[in-house]
Amino acid sequence: MIDDPTNNRRPVAYLNETFLESPDARGLRILSEYLEPLSHFRDEKIQDTIVFFGSARITEDGPLGQYYNDARTLARLITEWSSGIESPIHRFVICSGGGPGIMEAANRGANDAGGKTIGLNIGLPFEQQPNPFITPSLSFEFHYFFMRKFWFAYLARALVIFPGGFGTLDELFEIMTLAQTHKLESKIVIVLYGSKFWKEVLNFEALVKHNTISPDDLKLFQYADDPAEALLILEEKLTKYFLEPEKPLPEASPETPQIAKSRV
Repeated sequence: MIDDPTNNRRPVAYLNETFLESPDARGLRILSEYLEPLSHFRDEKIQDTIVFFGSARITEDGPLGQYYNDARTLARLITEWSSGIESPIHRFVICSGGGPGIMEAANRGANDAGGKTIGLNIGLPFEQQPNPFITPSLSFEFHYFFMRKFWFAYLARALVIFPGGFGTLDELFEIMTLAQTHKLESKIVIVLYGSKFWKEVLNFEALVKHNTISPDDLKLFQYADDPAEALLILEEKLTKYFLEPEKPLPEASPETPQIAKSRV
């Protein structure tokens, strides 16, 4: 075929990188951060998760290293427990923000138990690189914080919140607000790990005293101080709400795994 120097055909829109990176295509980029994880979760037969939040700065051998070790142990115990649940799908898969610190510990613990484990990473100028313990097909990179938060909430059946800073507090209060205002489709179990830390950092009783939250809002979460205690809370609540509910949730078949109904 003779090259035609006058051929100015443009690529189709979905192959035009210049357009896809433009402000006009922002909606498509946002939608892709919904559809790509959705596709992978369906392929991997995952419809519910246990999300671990906590500081990226906590290291295994640092001054708060016990929290790292406890997160790793708890994630392993949860994965061992959930792997014994008879189901055509993977139940209560450990999910983290995909980076270092407590996130790494959670993915590492699930990996220790031979389970699948999810990392929802995001590009940041510091601290945030994917840890090596995430299941490769379940490692995601997000540009938009709100889409990353959506996936944290969408499949979560429980949160385990380890000591952390602004990011951890942001995630904690966002999910607690959704639970408080009944914007979640179903129950969610919230465990604050490390009662000494959390009671020093957050004075929930003062919020009740000043009538800015209801006393019943304190029932939205429980404290735990060791992996065995946290596991007991999770096993009891998850079994009650999702494994033996009064109105069982529809099960997905191995051939047609379903993502749970939108929760937010």
